[in-house]
This record gives sequence, structure tokens and C-alpha cells, in this order.
Amino acid sequence: MSGTADTATAWSPRDFLAKVVGPAIAALPLDEADQGETVPVLRLLLLGTALQESLLRHLDQLPNRDGSRGPALGYFQMEPATHDDIWANYLAYRPALAAQVRAVAGIAAGRPEAKLLRTHHVYAAVMARLLYRRVKGRLPQAAEVPALAAYWKAHYNTALGKGKAIEFEEKLAAVLDRL
Repeated sequence: MSGTADTATAWSPRDFLAKVVGPAIAALPLDEADQGETVPVLRLLLLGTALQESLLRHLDQLPNRDGSRGPALGYFQMEPATHDDIWANYLAYRPALAAQVRAVAGIAAGRPEAKLLRTHHVYAAVMARLLYRRVKGRLPQAAEVPALAAYWKAHYNTALGKGKAIEFEEKLAAVLDRL
């Protein structure tokens, strides 16, 4: 998918699930560290995150009212500092998992640069999944939109973020019948 500096051709939710989210989940098979994660919950949580963060369209953070831009990248709008923190404070202590993530990124050693979030969509989905995997506690146990929205708000956007759980709910609910 290519496009202008901040916008790519929009994905359909079905294609995004098949070509981005599905391969990201397959790249990191569920294990005991997932604390009860299920594929249906992960699929909808990651799809909802990308819908809310980028509308499956924007690769760079949209400009603020004053014209300034934040640093977030890719369909999941992850900030480079968050990307780097996952590598430094999570993957650095899980070498087998780090090797799996490197394989997704297409590198043999070291850590990928955060700018890869903008161009390697499966890698970006893996990093979003890892952000959620780091959270203490469990994912919602069912793929229910309000619970997923609340989880996204608490752990991805956070209380200080501008996003609202109701926006996530509306965006995800609007596409469910097309999946």
C-alpha cells in the first residue's frame, strides 16, 4: 500500500485482518505468556486499534490544530519511544520472542528502527500486540466491542490520550457485519 507522505490507500477491514492482523498473530503463536488470549479477541482488538488510530488509512500522525505533528507511525500509530521501550524493556529479556519479532521484521540481529512501523504493516501489528501483551492482567475474555474499547483506552491510548472508547466502539461496530 503506497500513498502520500501521511496517507496510504485505505484497507478494507476484511483485507486488513487477512493480510496484516492474521499474519501478525500467526507469527507469534499463543503461549503461556498470553494469559488466556484468544485469536478472536486478538483479531478484533488489533483491528479496532488500527481503525481507531488510523482509520486503516493514515501512516503518519495527523496534524494538530496548530499544524504540528506528533511522532506516531503506521496504521497502529505507535510512537517511536513506545516501539523502542518494547525492545529495551520487554523483548530484551525474552530472547526467543525477540528472535521471532526480528524474523517478522526481516533482520537477523539487533532491533529494527521504529520507522519500520510505517512501512511493514505486519511488523507494526506484532508491535501493537506486544504492547498489549505487556499489560499485567488479561485481555477481555470475549470479543465484545465495549470491553475491547475499554481495554484499548486503558492500555493503548491511556487516560491521558485524546481518543475515546466510544469512538473505538463506533468504528469497530460499524465494520463487524463486513468481516
